[in-house]
Amino acid sequence: MLSRSLRMMAAAGIVCALSGCSSKPARTPVIGHAWAGPVTLNLHTEIDSKSPTVIAVHHGDKLEIVAQRRRWYKVRTENGIEGWTSDRELLDAAQMKRLKGLAAETRGLPSQGVATTFSNLNVHTEPSRQSPSFVQVKEKEKVDIIAHRVSERGAPAERRELIPPRPAPEKTKGKKEKASKIPEPPVPPAPEPPPGWLELSRQLDPKPDASEVPHGPLDDWTLVRTANGESGWVLTGGLYLTVPDEVAQYAEGHRITSYFSIGKTQDGSLQKDIWLWTTSDELGEDHDFDGYRVFTWSLRHHRYETAYIQRRERGFFPVLAKAGEFTVCLQKDDGSRIAKHYVMMGNSVRPAGVTPCAKALGPEAAPQELVTAQGPPPKKSFADRIKTRAKGLFGK
Repeated sequence: MLSRSLRMMAAAGIVCALSGCSSKPARTPVIGHAWAGPVTLNLHTEIDSKSPTVIAVHHGDKLEIVAQRRRWYKVRTENGIEGWTSDRELLDAAQMKRLKGLAAETRGLPSQGVATTFSNLNVHTEPSRQSPSFVQVKEKEKVDIIAHRVSERGAPAERRELIPPRPAPEKTKGKKEKASKIPEPPVPPAPEPPPGWLELSRQLDPKPDASEVPHGPLDDWTLVRTANGESGWVLTGGLYLTVPDEVAQYAEGHRITSYFSIGKTQDGSLQKDIWLWTTSDELGEDHDFDGYRVFTWSLRHHRYETAYIQRRERGFFPVLAKAGEFTVCLQKDDGSRIAKHYVMMGNSVRPAGVTPCAKALGPEAAPQELVTAQGPPPKKSFADRIKTRAKGLFGK
């Protein structure tokens, strides 16, 4: 009996091996791919953020999508562990490529000042509250200011392609219908439109003026670069620029948007910076600054005093500044942008000419959408050249 049982078990094993029997369950087919967006992403057992966590993955980990239930996706890690997560926590291939490109693009852009935070601050992949936060700036951590943008709060999230669309089914060739021997009746002519139909259409469906279209609340975002070279967007209200208090006290209620040291002044054993800053009235402006100011150290009064101030402008980043000179990009009334150049002569600031922003900043200093390409400036007459030279010398 024992030998018979052994023979039956061996035969069953051979049959199972030949038929492809396996103790492992069949893997669910892959329907798409995604990447983890947040710094740490918990995958859950059920379609509920409060359900137990199966495994935690990290930003940039590639995941296989195996199922979808409305805004929830069941994903599988490289180790074969499956769990559920919300769609807002995932990135598609285009977003990952854009995020890597953003870090590469901002790597060579000039800093507009150093900022820090009072508390931890989430860095987003896009200037939107709906976008994933892929890294976090810790309290008192310093970051470089790169750019600024305003976006409408609650705007619909960008459409992504986590699951590729299914190919359209091929049309099967059916039997051709036989043409009828009886001709179809002619199509009757269309009725004439009523008199004044254009004016009636405008009255029924008037196009609203762009200035009258209501907008929701706006969010003010800043593009920052961390010490590790990662770049992303943070809410501007969570940042403050590390301008020395002895200068920041003169902000007069304005918000400092950028600052630079453009020189040094020696006062005995003390060495004081010459500061340039830009300011804005409030958050949510569609430009980066509306005024700029230069502070120099007074050897007579041993304090900072204003050497130059300009207000009521529409300025855009980047501001280019180095020892003894700086350049700001301003928008004119006709919408074009010009770059104004300034030089330091001792403790005085003197204008040093005007050029198109695209020429002054160049493609390496700022993304192309921040500057307006313009043609070469018109040739000036001899009298105009004398006036320009006089302005540069005497500031009048």
